[in-house]
Formats: sequence, structure tokens, C-alpha cells
Amino acid sequence: MPEKQKINILWFGNDLRIRDNESLFKVMQEDLPFLAVYIFDESFLSSTQFGFSKIGKFRAKFLLKTVLDLENNLKHKNIPFLKKFGQTQDIFKQISEHFEVEKIFCQREWTKEEIELENQIKPIFPDVKWVKSYSQLLLETHFVKEKLDKIPLLFKTFRQKIEKDFKIRNEFDSEHLVYDKSILDLRINSDEITLQTLGFDEFEMHQSTAFPYSGGEKNGLQRMNHYFFKTKNLSRYKETRNGLIDEDYSSKFSAWLANGSLSAVSIFHEIKKYEAEFGGNESTYWLVFELLWRDFFKYISMQYRNKIFYQNGILDRDYEFKSDENLVNQWINGETESDFINANMLEIKNTGWMSNRGRQNVASYFCKILRQDWRIGAAYFEELLIDYDVHSNYGNWMYLAGVGNDPRSRTFNAEKQAEQYDSDYKFRNLWLK
Repeated sequence: MPEKQKINILWFGNDLRIRDNESLFKVMQEDLPFLAVYIFDESFLSSTQFGFSKIGKFRAKFLLKTVLDLENNLKHKNIPFLKKFGQTQDIFKQISEHFEVEKIFCQREWTKEEIELENQIKPIFPDVKWVKSYSQLLLETHFVKEKLDKIPLLFKTFRQKIEKDFKIRNEFDSEHLVYDKSILDLRINSDEITLQTLGFDEFEMHQSTAFPYSGGEKNGLQRMNHYFFKTKNLSRYKETRNGLIDEDYSSKFSAWLANGSLSAVSIFHEIKKYEAEFGGNESTYWLVFELLWRDFFKYISMQYRNKIFYQNGILDRDYEFKSDENLVNQWINGETESDFINANMLEIKNTGWMSNRGRQNVASYFCKILRQDWRIGAAYFEELLIDYDVHSNYGNWMYLAGVGNDPRSRTFNAEKQAEQYDSDYKFRNLWLK
């Protein structure tokens, strides 16, 4: 039997980009050739919680486009890429039959499903060295540890401590690195993957969506350029960010950030470039503020681990709810007593998108008015949202249920909110017609 070729693996997860990708940068410095791998995990695609899928058609389509874009970008760098549909451990077993793997480079994860997946792979490569990077974060972990012994419950405290002597790392630049290692004799072919492969029918985007974008790093970078330098919308962000209709009321970066086709660090440096050219103001600062919120929820979940999924949340506070399937269904189908809640729920159902203002209102309504189990609402969002991010989603839902980072446990008044943000009924008329 011929000797197996020694290689490294670059295992892509939620870091589907070339620009500012620490794992890519590091694996390209190694002497060994490497294989880039992305797996559409069959069990993940078919699993459910509270009766909802872990991923629905909107995010699946965005993800597929993202992976195809990544494939194209890697091809330009002559990097061999294997994209597969199946069980993750089976595909890694297949790789182990053909190659001797020395190191696996990947993004570090710490929530339960991702850890479980890694644990399935470890027995296949008992001697492999794992090289993990915190590339989904804006703030480096050692910087945060220097500033804080533990992550405070309140975002305000976190932000105030962090913003003193604020340091963000430079981007990892793989642009000029050339892959010229010996060619791999792959013997394993990539799969042709369509939306149908992933279990969904093809569909067209709803004409009224506020998020009419396709996945992929190329589209994410174009969006950033449009929102910053072409339209200078960044300078108006603070005034428009609570909008409900159209594409440009907010940056819309969240979906690319969620699957890692845009990096928070790249966005930060582009904001600084923009400020140098056009001047900074409250709006340019506010987008950094939002990136810090995103990091805050990531650090909270790092500290509390699986408690972010528990009914009593990170506060261990009793969360009392009624179980009423009819009320849950009325909420999902936009049939509650509030037309503002209904309009927002019809938007997410038809587009996989909802504004930040809408999300806070519908979650508060679900938890405080309908008194349902907040984890059901979080699971529904997990299926539907194009920009689903585990830390932000569960962080926000805990927050609004009163078992997370807001000990005051406030309730949004949907009618007042509608009056403030949709006084002309434009948004409600769009979805309730």
C-alpha cells in the first residue's frame, strides 16, 4: 500500500472568507500542503428543536452561495477545496484513509453542537494538532482578560472598561501569500450541491424584503463599500438604524458576519478608513458600538457556556410561562392582537429578515405578553433568520425574557413603538395588505 501523503487541513466553519482569515493565514505559512474542507452536515440539516429545523431555506440559500463564492476565491489561489454533503465524521474518515493529517486549522467554537462535532472527529485523528483561532471576535481574548477579570452582566460596564485604550488587531493578510505546495492527489471528489441537496426547493426572494442580498464574501465586501464609500450612509447610521423598510436603514452586515464571510475586524478598519476620509461622528461610532454588542454576547456565552440555552438563563432566575401552542402559532403566523407584531412576524416568515427594532418587540411580546417559553421563540428565529448567530440570538432572547443581561426585565409596548417607528403605517401596510 502506497505511503499516505502528509497534509494539513483547513476546516472551514463560520469563517467563510479569504480576507482576514487567521486559519488560512497560518496554514499557508506551513511547509506541508493543505486541503481546505467545508461540510454541509446532514444530521445538522435534518435535526429539529421545539419542532423547528436548525436551519431554514433562507439561511441555507445564503450559506450555499457563500460556500460557492469561497470555492471560487480559493480556486484563484490554487488552493484545493473539498466541499461535501454528508456526516462530518464520515467525510473526515474518508480523508484519513487517503492522507496522514498533521494539523487541523479551524475557528475556535465553544457552544455545545460545535464542540460535539469536534469530539466526533478527534478519535479519527488521535495524534493531530489542532490550531484554533478566535477569528469571529473583534476584541482579542488576551486584551479583554487584561481589562476584565470576568465579563460583567451589563454591557455598559463592559463597553466602558473596554473602550479605555481601545486596541483592535490588524487584519491577517493572505492576499499576497501564494500557495505553491506540491499538488495533492485528491482521490475524493467534491459534491455538486444545490438547495435541493440540502432539502429545500428553489425559491425567489420576496419583492418586499429589506435584505435582497446573496451570500458570499464578494457580496459582503460590495455591500460594505456601498454602505460606506458609495452612499456615505454610515454617517447617518444612528438616525436611520431603527428603520423598518428598505435596504439602507442599517448596514445589513449581520448575515455576512454570522457565517464569517465578513470579519468584524475588517469592518472596524474600514470604519476607521471612512472616518479618516469623511470624518467621524456619532453614527460612525455607533456602528463600532454595535460590533461591541456582538462581541459582548460572544464573551458572555464563552463565560456561561451552555447556560445561555437554559430556561432560567445566565441569571438562574425562575422563568414562568404558559404552554399554549395556539398562542405560539398566532405569533408565528402574524395573528396576534397587535398589528405591529403581526407585520414583523409576516416579514420574517416571508423573507428570513426582520429589523432590530422588530426583533426586540416581537421577542418582548412573546415572553411578556403571551408568556410563552422564550426558548421556543429563539428556536423559531434560529430556523428563520438569514443572519442567525448563536451567541447574539440566545443573548438577545435571554435579555428580553428577563433571564439574561438586563436584570430590569423590561417590556416593550408594541403600540407605542408602532406610533414612534411606523406612525405613517407604511411598514404595517406593506405586510398586512
